[in-house]
Amino acid sequence: TGSGKTLSFGLPTLARLAGGRTEKHKPRAVILTPTRELAMQVADALQPYGDVVGLKMKVVCGGTSMGNQIYALERGVDILVATPGRLRDIINRGACSLENVEVAVLDEADQMSDLGFLPEVTELLDQVPAGGQRMLFSATMENEISTLVKRYLSNPVTHEVDSAQGNVTTMSHHILIVKPKDKAPVTAAIASRKGRTIIFVRTQLGADRIAEQLRDAGVKADALHGGMTQGARTRTLADFKDGYVNALVATDVAARGIHVDGIDLVLNVDPAGDHKDYLHRAGRTARAGRTGTVVSLSLPHQRRQIFRLMEDAGVDAGRHIIQGGAAFDPEVAEITGARSMTEVQAESAGNAAQQAEREVAHLTKQLERATRRAAELREEADRLTARAARERGEDPEAAISQARAEETGEGAAVVEAAAAAVDAVLSEVSVPEQPAAQDVERVEKAERFERTDRAERGSYGRSSSYERRDDRGGFRRDDRDNRGERRDDRGGFRRDNERGFDRGGRSFERRDDRGGFNRDNRD
Repeated sequence: TGSGKTLSFGLPTLARLAGGRTEKHKPRAVILTPTRELAMQVADALQPYGDVVGLKMKVVCGGTSMGNQIYALERGVDILVATPGRLRDIINRGACSLENVEVAVLDEADQMSDLGFLPEVTELLDQVPAGGQRMLFSATMENEISTLVKRYLSNPVTHEVDSAQGNVTTMSHHILIVKPKDKAPVTAAIASRKGRTIIFVRTQLGADRIAEQLRDAGVKADALHGGMTQGARTRTLADFKDGYVNALVATDVAARGIHVDGIDLVLNVDPAGDHKDYLHRAGRTARAGRTGTVVSLSLPHQRRQIFRLMEDAGVDAGRHIIQGGAAFDPEVAEITGARSMTEVQAESAGNAAQQAEREVAHLTKQLERATRRAAELREEADRLTARAARERGEDPEAAISQARAEETGEGAAVVEAAAAAVDAVLSEVSVPEQPAAQDVERVEKAERFERTDRAERGSYGRSSSYERRDDRGGFRRDDRDNRGERRDDRGGFRRDNERGFDRGGRSFERRDDRGGFNRDNRD
């Protein structure tokens, strides 16, 4: 139901600690959660009640400032809501001690186990003194969780508020069997529905990719996964809660503990890992007695896997085979409220047009203000020019006309100066000379001779004085006694031809690979 479970352990904890005294660095209650989002949500749910009874609360999790958290602990924190990894790091720095903890709560213990946090959890619980109260909340009681119960709880009382089966009567489940080519259009059509939709995928890259595809299709969508910074995750979740984002594409980081009002559809683009994950995903909708729909997309080869998943979860799901044109399928539209992409694009274009019209109106107002300002400044300039002319005993109107003519002349002078600068730059650019016709003919004759010589001798000898190319189009390394200009494989001149000259003994300029001249040819 959202904050129901949080209040079930939060209110008794607040009542137990109210009126007590907390030492620096030594909180009296600690609540461990598997994810940052859940830690923040627990603190948000309990903070208003903590303020009433005068208890201080602090969230300690990764992705946020450790210095700020250590400073809060120095001032004294009654209740610490933390993720295991960050709390362990702060304890190792000597900024926190659990020796005064009276109430220890382990929330979503099975997810702690799935994420591999149990070593950190056991390390922290070992530091909690005996006595007090310890509470463990878990969707399942598997072997590792049972070990925690036996090790840290004394004569525990078990309270089961719901079975492990998905028996929420206000929630309907559907399986849409689609072809691979229809999966993306169906996802876009469902995501474009009106209302909040949360879309679950398997990987972080998949979340980013699908969110981008939906945005390109005109859907207000964003991604949420563990690879994002904490600031980005917080902003994305806030935008989804506030309605700025209609479709949230998330990994299983948002499958547990995250409560957002008004989610009436959960779409599983990728199948859940097991029936527990499926039930947690589905639990984001139909909360507090409201209705909700859970839709899972299945490729043909995934049917048996998903059918078995539904059976393990105790869910009776409707099965629908979607043929071509799925984006406009009436059955899909009836189940999910999907809209055709043409309608979505038309709405997106209409919104863009409205935004453009608002920008035009804004720019028009700015232009009008700038025009009025320019006219006021012109009047002020003319007034001051006339006043200065009267002080000199000159004609004010003539002075104003002369001032305006000078302004026009200065503008023309600026244009002429710019043109002259461009001409000066262009005049300094050298254009390489084109080879003469007789030079081209001489090169062609030399190449024909080289081909003939190669055919007769099979290879080039060291005594050849002609330019000869290797198989890659460059000149051969063993032709170092050639007195002509020779290029290397990259089109530049060879390093060993540093004293190149033509037949007349005249020195010539040679360019390097970057188009500039070589340092060794400065004469």
